[in-house]
Amino acid sequence: MSNPTAAMVVIGDEILSGRTRDSNMHFLAGALNEIGIRLREVRVVADEPDEIITAVNSMRQSYHSVFTSGGIGPTHDDITADAIAATFGVAIGVRADAATLLQAHYDRMGQPFNVARQRMARIPEGALLIDNPVSTAPGFTLGNVHVMAGVPTVFQAMVASVLPSLVGGEPLLSQNLRLLRGEGDIAADFGALALQFPELSMGSYPFQQNGQHGTNLVVRGTDATKINNAMAQLHTLFDSAHAPSNTF
Repeated sequence: MSNPTAAMVVIGDEILSGRTRDSNMHFLAGALNEIGIRLREVRVVADEPDEIITAVNSMRQSYHSVFTSGGIGPTHDDITADAIAATFGVAIGVRADAATLLQAHYDRMGQPFNVARQRMARIPEGALLIDNPVSTAPGFTLGNVHVMAGVPTVFQAMVASVLPSLVGGEPLLSQNLRLLRGEGDIAADFGALALQFPELSMGSYPFQQNGQHGTNLVVRGTDATKINNAMAQLHTLFDSAHAPSNTF
């Protein structure tokens, strides 16, 4: 059986403008790999309802799980919750359990639970809350869509809250062989070896170091024995004395 798949929608004008660098995709990919779920597609969309709806609708029909990040805060441009409600055709409003959590949080901080902050308690009908141990304001899950904050520390905490509820598969393993040779020098042999291991994913990633060209050869898969066999053949093909192997 193939592993479950996932996709991600990164939401925010600040990402597209270059003002903010997204780190959530990198974290999510690693966390999903550990439980055997493959992140297969990522889209970055603006703070526009139609763009969010189009992206989420497409992905939720193609993948087992969809994760969104961004746009669930207290300001006028935080429109993700409304867009997700529209995607599923359900109502949205301030929900009592979410409001109770936030009221208690702001009471502890000695701050008012004002109208702006009440926006973070607006949850689409039928959704399950996602716990947020960092700043309390919850995310939510509707169908196979998990809606999370864009702030990295909060996003990571929400991912940790959701992962135990997901059905995973075999973890993705990988090994790396670093060569101080250009891709053109190793492409033919590397391609021929890849054909011998169709169940593994093999990729080459060039780099430059001190003016010298090099290539990282990465072998990925779920079968440790096959990965080890492929790596052994890579070491036979190429001069391992100049190519230290690292597992990551």
